[in-house]
Amino acid sequence: MTIRIALAGAGAFGEKHLDGLKNIDGVEVTSLVGRRLEPTQAIAAKYGIGHACTDLAETLARDDVDAVILCTPTQMHAAQAIRCLEAGKHVQIEIPLADSLADAEAVLAKQQETGLVAMVGHTRRFNPSHQYLHRKFESGEASIQQMDVQTFFFRRKNMNAKGEARSWTDHLLWHHAAHTVDLFAYQAGPIVQANAVQGPIHPELGIAMDMSIQLKAESGAICTLSLSFNNDGPLGTFFRYICDTGTWIARYDDLVTGREEPVNLSGVAVSSNGIELQDREFIASIREGREPNSSVAQVLPCYRVLDALDRQLSA
Repeated sequence: MTIRIALAGAGAFGEKHLDGLKNIDGVEVTSLVGRRLEPTQAIAAKYGIGHACTDLAETLARDDVDAVILCTPTQMHAAQAIRCLEAGKHVQIEIPLADSLADAEAVLAKQQETGLVAMVGHTRRFNPSHQYLHRKFESGEASIQQMDVQTFFFRRKNMNAKGEARSWTDHLLWHHAAHTVDLFAYQAGPIVQANAVQGPIHPELGIAMDMSIQLKAESGAICTLSLSFNNDGPLGTFFRYICDTGTWIARYDDLVTGREEPVNLSGVAVSSNGIELQDREFIASIREGREPNSSVAQVLPCYRVLDALDRQLSA
């Protein structure tokens, strides 16, 4: 059975999904939705997609769309996800699911009403580096004592990952912290304590450019997360897992020991690309009629923690 996919949001991350989907058998991307028609048509031509438009409703009305992947601005995610589910389409929402707990809960309610697959792009669950360690934790071979995480960008202007001007503003808490909050709970168990402080608010962007978050899991494990849009140096997110039987450092799809010895991840998954693996799970869950890893229901606790942190920071 061919799964026919529409992708909304033809920006930097949208192309990462298109690159991943090319490697999955029995998948056809039939529609591409973008903000401006001409560049959207150009990307559609590049990937051999037959339909391009600027209106999600036009795509949702098509008979050749079974599921939608949303790579649109954060502020649109929840409302668009609900529209997809109401149209009878399975949906994968790029992280974050929403920028408020109420919106996240509304998506879950609609998913439960429709019974369709609704998954969120919490990619860290799928990166081979984190999968390798997840198996150790599940088997009891190791347990986390502390996770030390740095999420560093240099983004003093409103730019995307391709260096192009954004039509919306990114957010350290609701977007970038969501990766680590969800991953820490996935690896160490439910979060029972969370604290945050933030630096000055940027006069033009209206967001904090620096943030520090502390988390504690029910297991007793702790997490320290530092985030910055001000970092003029190595960019990305770096995870140090300090465990009872070893230390590991994960850098996206690579993993080394605490002594910088490379860990062979070749047998962990069918691909070394976390985005592709995430998309494979989305497609498989539709085919098999099951709840996916990183379903809306599974990641909702993350958004409850983000909401609590947001209220702390706003107090």
